[in-house]
Amino acid sequence: MERPAARRSAPQPLTGPAGEPLPPETAKVLRGFFKDGRLVTIPARASKRLVVVRYLRDRVFTEDRAYPEAEVNQQLALFHRDVAALRREMVDAGLVTRAAGEYRRVDED
Repeated sequence: MERPAARRSAPQPLTGPAGEPLPPETAKVLRGFFKDGRLVTIPARASKRLVVVRYLRDRVFTEDRAYPEAEVNQQLALFHRDVAALRREMVDAGLVTRAAGEYRRVDED
C-alpha cells in the first residue's frame, strides 16, 4: 500500500565528506544511482562509476589509516551488496591501495 505523499520520508541529501553541497554534475549522477542512501546499481559507464566509487570512498575511508578488508566490507555493505566489485573499482581507479589485506585511502590532488 502506498503511503500518502505527506508521510513519505524525504530522500537523504547527498553531500560531500564534510557535509558541504556536491557540485551539481556530481549530485545529478549520484541521484541517478542512489535511493534512500543505498546504491541501487553500479553504473556501467566508467565516468559515472568513478563518481559513485569516489563518493563511496569518501564515506568509507574517513580517516587516514589502514582499514582491514572485513571493515571495508562491512562499511560498503551499508551501501550495496556487491562489496567485492566496489572494492575492486576503488583500487582500479587508484582511489585506495591494497596491501596485505588492508586498504588505505589515496587522496587526489
